[in-house]
Amino acid sequence: MQSNSKRDAGESISGLSPIVGAKKSKTNHIEEDGIPLPEISAADHITLTSHPDAFGVDPVPISWGHPEGKIRGPIICTVRHQAQRNAIGAHSGSYCVYTGLAVAANKLDPNYVPNLSLTSPVFQIGPHPSWSDPRKIGTIDPFGHMTTECFGDWLDKGWDIRPTIAVTKAHIDLPETREAVRTGRLKPDGKVLLETGQSIVAKAAIEPVWYLPEVARRFQTTEANLRQSIFRMTNGMYPELITRPDIKVFLPPIGGLTIYIWGDPDTIPDEDIELTCRVHDECNGSDVFGSDICTCRPYLTHAIEECIKTAQRGGCGIVIYFRKEGRSLGEVTKYLVYNTRKRQEGGDSADRYFSCTEQVAGVQDTRFQALMPDPLHYLGVTKIHNFISMSDMKYNAIVSTGIKIVNRVEIPADLVPDDAKVEITAKVFHGYNAGKAYQGIDEKELKKTKGREYGYDAKESN
Repeated sequence: MQSNSKRDAGESISGLSPIVGAKKSKTNHIEEDGIPLPEISAADHITLTSHPDAFGVDPVPISWGHPEGKIRGPIICTVRHQAQRNAIGAHSGSYCVYTGLAVAANKLDPNYVPNLSLTSPVFQIGPHPSWSDPRKIGTIDPFGHMTTECFGDWLDKGWDIRPTIAVTKAHIDLPETREAVRTGRLKPDGKVLLETGQSIVAKAAIEPVWYLPEVARRFQTTEANLRQSIFRMTNGMYPELITRPDIKVFLPPIGGLTIYIWGDPDTIPDEDIELTCRVHDECNGSDVFGSDICTCRPYLTHAIEECIKTAQRGGCGIVIYFRKEGRSLGEVTKYLVYNTRKRQEGGDSADRYFSCTEQVAGVQDTRFQALMPDPLHYLGVTKIHNFISMSDMKYNAIVSTGIKIVNRVEIPADLVPDDAKVEITAKVFHGYNAGKAYQGIDEKELKKTKGREYGYDAKESN
């Protein structure tokens, strides 16, 4: 009989276990420089899954958490090195499906290898002590922007190693920032903020790279259960989660994140220099199109304004933008919830704000902030002076990893749209940090706060 004790990833999972075959042949011939020779997979050969003891399977070793990238080893997750891959999944998150379409349409050669010669970061990030602590970084590859620096010799030998982080600079042009300049809330200095109202930022785009043992630890489950759950809920999309317990790295098909930095990134680890930060989860309807049912865009633009002010004072401002649309439930689910809120008996009410999400999705939130602090540790953050967020979940997740937060800054009440008062009232009543602006929200206030009536089901009059 199967024991009830915790299983590791190599044990049987619901009757599915790795196939034990012939002893694998060591194909990674190591040369004097310590770099194995790459084996190029045939483009027309399709492998449904692989097994650790199959003939020829020999993944490149990786030592997650090692402080030196060259010793840690590269993440190999491209189609050219099937036998030597050390990660499950594919690059580019959900966009990997479009890569398949490009190949199917004969627009992309599946054997194409990117020319990375001019892609190196335009400013330096790290290394930081946190990079060698899996408890602080387990969902991104901290060396993901250093591909040409750490693994240039591998590239020269013909390895296809892709960056999972790109670092560049840009000008940000927002109407709210231009308005702040017009009204005098912001004053151009020619360095952080231009006369045009554009602000100058450094930024990094990051694809998720999960170290499965650490992700399992954060969710207080076994690696085996984590693998099984992802396998089941993706309808078996990644059989190697079951058949390859020896591979501990997974590139999930989810959205990544972008880091925006105002000021000098080199000051971020210095606890004596002011740091302002917002961690923001994507809301396309509000962030891009200005929907007024939530506070997302006004809170985001307020955070950007505070980041600019901090940078002008000699500090640094950070906005981390996660692709977690609709609390990671997706935009379709979010809109279904909107319809439920507006159509329920009594109308859109703050006291039923969360229950409507549960009614549609079965859960209030799947963002799971336990994974959220990793990009802060990637930047070397150890202290945040101004945290532009009211979320206790985000606050608790960050401070639990050792980062200190001094001040918590709520969204100014005059920035909350009328239809978003349902959201802000419900969140504060249920535990969001009220700050000074939202004191006194009690059950009476919760029940009386109503949103706009849309008249979805009203018949058109002739």
